[in-house]
This record gives sequence, structure tokens and C-alpha cells, in this order.
Amino acid sequence: MTSPPLPRARIAGLDGLRALAVLLVVLAHLFPAGPLRNGYIGVDVFFVLSGFLITSLLLRESARHGRIRLRRFWARRARRLLPALVAVVTVSASLAWVVGGDVLVDMGRQVVGAATFSYNWVSLAGGTGYFAATDPELFRNLWSLAVEEQFYLVWPLVLPLFLLLPGRRSRTAVASLLAAASAAWAVVSLSSGADLTRVYFGTDTHAFGLLLGVALAFLLQGAVARRASIAGVGPVWGVVVGSLAVAGLVATAVITGAGDAGVTFPLSSIVASLLTAVAVAVAAWPGSWFGRALDIAPLRWIGERSYAIYLWHWPLVVLATFRLTGAGPDVAVPVSVGLAVLVATLALSAGSYHWLEQPVRRHGFRGALRLARANLHARPARRLATLAVAALAVVALGGTTAAVAVAPAETSSETAVDAGRAALEQAQRDAAAHPAPTAQAVDGSQVTAVGDSVMLASAPGLLAEMPGIDVDAEVSRSLGAGARIIENLAASGALRPYVVVGLGTNGPVSGEALQRIVDAAGPERSVILVNAFAPRDWIPGVNRDLTAFAAAHPRVVVADWAGAIAGRTDLLAADQIHPGAEGGAIFARTVREAVAGAETQRATAAWAAERTRTFLLELFEGRGADQ
Repeated sequence: MTSPPLPRARIAGLDGLRALAVLLVVLAHLFPAGPLRNGYIGVDVFFVLSGFLITSLLLRESARHGRIRLRRFWARRARRLLPALVAVVTVSASLAWVVGGDVLVDMGRQVVGAATFSYNWVSLAGGTGYFAATDPELFRNLWSLAVEEQFYLVWPLVLPLFLLLPGRRSRTAVASLLAAASAAWAVVSLSSGADLTRVYFGTDTHAFGLLLGVALAFLLQGAVARRASIAGVGPVWGVVVGSLAVAGLVATAVITGAGDAGVTFPLSSIVASLLTAVAVAVAAWPGSWFGRALDIAPLRWIGERSYAIYLWHWPLVVLATFRLTGAGPDVAVPVSVGLAVLVATLALSAGSYHWLEQPVRRHGFRGALRLARANLHARPARRLATLAVAALAVVALGGTTAAVAVAPAETSSETAVDAGRAALEQAQRDAAAHPAPTAQAVDGSQVTAVGDSVMLASAPGLLAEMPGIDVDAEVSRSLGAGARIIENLAASGALRPYVVVGLGTNGPVSGEALQRIVDAAGPERSVILVNAFAPRDWIPGVNRDLTAFAAAHPRVVVADWAGAIAGRTDLLAADQIHPGAEGGAIFARTVREAVAGAETQRATAAWAAERTRTFLLELFEGRGADQ
């Protein structure tokens, strides 16, 4: 019994789909203020393509040779992946050594993750948050390459078990069930409170695209060759269906990214994977007009170089934004920087593809070395170019070693937050050893402060400005969590007369949560709302809402941290959010002045009330005397 024919080795249109995938990701990263807020789904397009192409390749090899030659398969993968990866990691790490600062943090761990194709798990072990990261890792984009490489390692070992199943339909069904199980596991994990980054980075929770590509390869095994188009109707409908699938991918990248792109996972990724499967199926059909349409020269050029483009763009934008703005791309990418990085990415990717990737892919590592040695004896121009590349390689390896050696253990924002936490712990120890007497004036002993990491980083300044202040601050705390803390303090009798709330950094504020805080404080306490300063799109709305709430509540005032630090952003960490020592002192003075303002407001109201009471008493006493 002969094996059914397989999809042809090169399928028209897949380079065009690769181009679409890499453009979605790159444009989302380089122009974060643009419409492609959820361009991350380009990674899911890559996953489906990889699952489909690798499985088709393995099925062809099994049909041709009766077995899968693992060693040859893995050697081909190494020739395809390693040259560009080594170049990007070593050159980027060397440039990071020159730039210095936060881009060097955890460089050793990052290089190990890149070299072992385990970046997703190494990054998770280091506590990295993909969607909340304010000091991005230089090689953070390598998480998806790690997922794919883990698939390349395991799948050839598992495929023979699938081939024991009778027929392509049963194989397709099992692969589809596994894809559904991965997607369901992602949904269940998130609904049970798992960390978003863990679910997004996890091979188990983000394998559905790869497995959907596997299912598609089984489904098309022999099917496309047996079903010809009828009088041109098939090609026409193929163009319509394929075009709708591509339009759906772009719409998914735009529509589902209206807020934080991360909150749409896994739904957006599942939708993108299904749309990609439709587009691949249409492109793979014999005589597909859609596939030929996607094969236009510009898209094919980008698709052939999509791997290098994906590798280069993220380290370059991290280095450029840190060097020119002092912050990372999660803070902001000026349009001029985005355009410059795009040009540099395309240039470096073209050079990598022509002079590095293709020679190794065609001739292998040993063959490429032999060609390099032969170039040393060729005409002067080629000899000089070869020597220049060799010198660059030596410099890049040396720069990578230096970058790993001098890499700091934590970012500047983490240092600021840790200093605040240490100051609070020391203050608690001092208070336990030497209780302070009750103070009569408005000082720290009358103030409770509840906040997020900005307040935590400012804790040394608060303790110095208002000794005895009770600060309860933690990283990534929300306003709702703060409201619960204040309610518990009030219920236990531990809430002080002046309640400072600094919880506007991590998302929009809720009027309901603010009202809960005021209700817990009661009529005898004053509430001071610290407004927010951060390069996040919700901050202006937060500050407007806090101002409006304070205007409607007589015992609520706003501490204008945003106004106080706006002209002194040099006192913030690289994330442009967390203050260092001097910035924390400004934060503390802003809070103290707001507390003093609240006390003045309270005293004025008390004076006015007393004057009114005295006037009324005198009025009634006068009337009684007249009678």
C-alpha cells in the first residue's frame, strides 16, 4: 500500500503569512501607540505555521524513507536557527555593555536561556512579568523561539506514535483534541488565578497553535492532491476565504488590543490560530490563487527573512530607547526611534540572511568554515570582508562576556523599591524597641499611608519627613486591595486620623472603591489621595477622577505627586515611575503638605462650626433676655 501524496515541499503564500506575522509583532513593538496594540498574535501565526511545516516535512521524510532520521532533522534545525541567534545575542549583549544600566540586568540568565532554548522557563523562574514589565529584558522575545524549539525537540519523538493511528482523520482528531486541551488549560489556569505571564510563556498553555498546525498537516496529507478545483470556482472562493482570514488576523490585532493587550489572552491567540489555519489550508490547496497573491515580491522578501527580523527588532528597540530616553520600550518609543530601529532591523536581517544564514543552511557549519578559509586566499576585497567578520565575532564574544560579568542583580526601579522596603522594616524594628510618645501636632504618628510600589520606593522619604508614619505599601497593589486594607484597619481601631492613599499607578480607579475608603475613614478622619505619575495611558483619567472625587467630598484632598515630579523625571528610575532617594523626598514633602492642608481644612471647618454654634447660642440667649 502506497502512502498518500503529501503537500508539496514549498507552499505558495506561506512566506507571505510569515511576513504578516512578523510585521504584526514588529510594528506593535516599535510603534506601541499605533493601532496594532495586540500585534503579539503574530507569534501565534508563527506557531501554526511551524506546527504545519515541521509536521509536513517529517511526514514526507517518513513516507520517503520509512522512518524519521532524527539526527539529520535536528542538524537541519540547528543550521537554520543557530547562526542568526548567536549573532543577535552576542552583538546585542556587547551593545548592552556599552549602553550599561538596566539593560544589563540578569544578562547571564538571559544568555543561558537563549543558548539552551529554554528562555520561557528561565524567564519565569526569574520572576519576569511579560505584560507588566517596566524594565524589559533585552532578549525577552526569545520566549517564543524557546517554545518552538522545545516542540522541534519533542515532536519527532512523538510523531511515530501518531502514525500508528489508522488514517489521517484519526490523527487529525487526536491532534485537534490536544490543541483544544492546551487552550482549555490556559483558560482554566487564568480563571483559577494563575499568573498571566506563566500562562502566556508556558509551553503547555501556549502549544495550541503548534498543535493546530500539526492537525492541519495531518488533515491535508494527501487530501489537497486528490481534490482539484472545479471550473475556477475553487480558486475564486479560495481568494475570498483566505482574504477574510487575513483581514480577521489584522482586525484581531487591532480590536482586541483596545486595552492592555495581555488581558485578551488566550482568546485572541486562539482566534488568531484558527484564522491562520484557514489561511494556510487555502494557500496549500492546488492551484490556489490566494497563495500566489501572497507570494508577491515584497512579502516574500520579508517572509524569507522573518526569523532574523523577529530576532533583531526587540534588542535593538530596547537598546535604542534606553540609550536615547533613559527608559525602555514599555514606557514609550518615539516615532523617530521606531523608524530608525525598523530600518536597522531590515538592514541587519538582510545581511544576516545573505552572509550568515544561507551559507550555513546550504553548506552546513563545516562547509561554511571551509568557505571562510577559502575566502582568506581569495581576492583582497573578499579576504578583507572575511577578516572583518572574524574580528567582529571576536569582539562580540568578548563584549558578551563583559556584559555578563558586570551585569547588576536588579534594575534601578527594583533598587528603589527594595530601599523603601528596607527602610520600613527598620522603622518597624525601631518602633518596637523604642515606642514614641503620643504627639499632639500633625506628624507621622497620626498618619496611615496605604499604597503601591511608588509609595514603597518613597518610604525612606516618608519616614524622614513624618517620623512615626504607618506605611503599608506593596508592589502591584490595586485600589480595591487598598480599600480592603483600610476597612480592616478601621474595624480593628488601628486607622489613624489622616489616611493617605497612593494607589493610582496600576490601573483606572473605581469610584466605588474610593467611596469605601471614605466610608471606612468616617467623618472624623481626613483622606489624602495621592495622584499618579507614570507613562501609562490610564494615568490622566486616574488623576481626573481623583480630583473630581475630592471636589465632591469635603474631607478629601489630593496630594499632587504628578505635578511635583513632572519637571524632575531625572529623579525617577529608568521606568519613569519609581522615585529614587531624591524623588522619594519630593513625594514625602508632597504628602506632608497635603496632610497639613487637610489639617488646615479640618481646623477651618471646626472654627467655622464653633463660630456658627457661638453665634446661634448668642442669638437664642439674646432673644430669651428680650422676652
